[in-house]
Amino acid sequence: MSATAAGPPLPDRSPPRQPDPPAAPAPRHSPVRSLLRLWPYVRPVRVRLFTAALVAVVASCLGLVIPLILKWIVDGPIADGDTGGVWLGGGLLLAVGVLEAALFGLRRWLVARPLAGVEAAMRAALFAHLTRLPVAFHDRWAGGQLLSRATADLNLLRMFLVFPLTFLLVNGTTVAVGFAVLFSQEWTLGLVLLVPVAPLVLLCSVFEARYSLAARRAQDQTGDLTTVVEEAVLGIRIVKGFGRHRSQARAFRELAGRLLETELHKARLLAGIWAVVTALPELAIGAALVLGTVQVADGELSAGTLVAFLTTALALRWPVESFGFLLAMSNEAATAADRYFEVMDEPVPPDAPAGGSPAADAPRPAPVRRARGAAAGAGDGLRLERVVFRFPDAPPHAPPVLDGVDLHIRSGETMALVGATGSGKTTLTSLIPRLHEVTSGRITLDGRDTAAMPRAELRSLVAVAFEEPTLFSATVRENVLMGAEGAGEEELARALRVAQAREFVDALPQGAGTQVGEQGLSLSGGQRQRLALARAVVGRPRFLVLDDPLSALDVRTEALVEAALREVLAGTTALVVAHRPSTVLLADRVALLSGGRIAAVGTHHELLRSSAEYRRLISGDQSEEER
Repeated sequence: MSATAAGPPLPDRSPPRQPDPPAAPAPRHSPVRSLLRLWPYVRPVRVRLFTAALVAVVASCLGLVIPLILKWIVDGPIADGDTGGVWLGGGLLLAVGVLEAALFGLRRWLVARPLAGVEAAMRAALFAHLTRLPVAFHDRWAGGQLLSRATADLNLLRMFLVFPLTFLLVNGTTVAVGFAVLFSQEWTLGLVLLVPVAPLVLLCSVFEARYSLAARRAQDQTGDLTTVVEEAVLGIRIVKGFGRHRSQARAFRELAGRLLETELHKARLLAGIWAVVTALPELAIGAALVLGTVQVADGELSAGTLVAFLTTALALRWPVESFGFLLAMSNEAATAADRYFEVMDEPVPPDAPAGGSPAADAPRPAPVRRARGAAAGAGDGLRLERVVFRFPDAPPHAPPVLDGVDLHIRSGETMALVGATGSGKTTLTSLIPRLHEVTSGRITLDGRDTAAMPRAELRSLVAVAFEEPTLFSATVRENVLMGAEGAGEEELARALRVAQAREFVDALPQGAGTQVGEQGLSLSGGQRQRLALARAVVGRPRFLVLDDPLSALDVRTEALVEAALREVLAGTTALVVAHRPSTVLLADRVALLSGGRIAAVGTHHELLRSSAEYRRLISGDQSEEER
């Protein structure tokens, strides 16, 4: 679809540029609020997740038993010279260590599969939502931004659920229990260790705010970098053909350099908070050690109590020091959640508005093949009534692409649509299967408003083939049969015959089972276009919309396809965008689109006589202004 035919030009995606977010960026939420939105996905595995958290809390708190055993060993067997007691104490220490390790292993086993399932469910939900979003959304968003949300961001969320989510709770509980143990042993030394708490809370708050911004910037830049790689790979023929590999490499290096700067900024922030979170508790432990040693020397404190106190304090080092690291991972997960829900929050246009036709799960009508003579009385055909369309992101003062289009294609009739480049032909054809939604007016199929029809039903009635054919990384058979659910080999053979594709398909290494590669770029433009046409006709659709489907064919193949296509058009109601006289001659009547409206309707010969604009278009004799 050309930019001029589709409406306002899309934003320039050549790097360097900012990511392609929605027009109005979503407000920044608190990390907690962002992460709480994951609950609907986590709820199905909540029992195992909570069980794993409880197991981890028990395992971590079990480590605090070790200082108490050491206190007993020092003040008891060692002080009394009881060798047997020392061996008993050593055995208890070993048993506690083994049990702690076993519980942490159990925690990992409990969360591994369920949380991988959560990631898979979120990815499936994102993909399903992307396929339901309107074409206008995909016109605004770069593919790399969407790809990074479906891969890197979801991986960050899974890692958050596996590690930081659990250990923020585990380490917080361990610190609370640990300080209770410390105060029970010697409250004066416990107060010394509490001194760094206030500055640590303040510094972590500042760190969280700054790291959130840096994490968001890095993830957006990753999306931009992914877009550059994606576009370079898909457009490798253009890059090589025009010798643009150096400019593409420069663009990549510039974006990669920006991402590197952001990642280094994140690393500096993390290094700073890590240094502070490590240094302040170490200073407090050093002060407690000096004060405790003095108390032992004065006989106010037993050696075993001091050993237990210091061992407990050292056991709390990792839970305290890890808060900076866990906060960093949590902030990255929060920004990943924001980016994920930016897409999930995009509204899907209603399928069948209230008062419309049956629900979306109503049974689909079977495709009907009708002879031209019988079709005339079978229904009202295709009507466009006062149809107005403007792109959602168009400036308010910009004129609509289509401004009051009225057109009636009788049942069983083929209508050719002709107009200058940029007149809105491709946009008009995209309105029929509701790839775009009309701004006002209505479109009816056999008297039924398409806006009130479930999309599944509408798209089972209407088949489309676009000027720019899109094929998927699948076999020829799978690409063609995508046009009709339940179609088999007989329908495949007929569709390939109509599209004059049988000969070249049979010549492929595995015939119809040959993989065509990404976007079908292993085939020529004409071959891709013929397969796209075969996909459109394979289901014998009741309504057929063809957007200049023969533009890439040579004259001989075009004539053969047109001859076979007449058989298909005889049994359907069709709208065909045409640029060549040979394509126009396939139609019963011709509609001229000009100025956003249908300027004239008639047979080819009638319009040749009555419309100077039509004569110029068909003959190719257009002035520059008209183009």
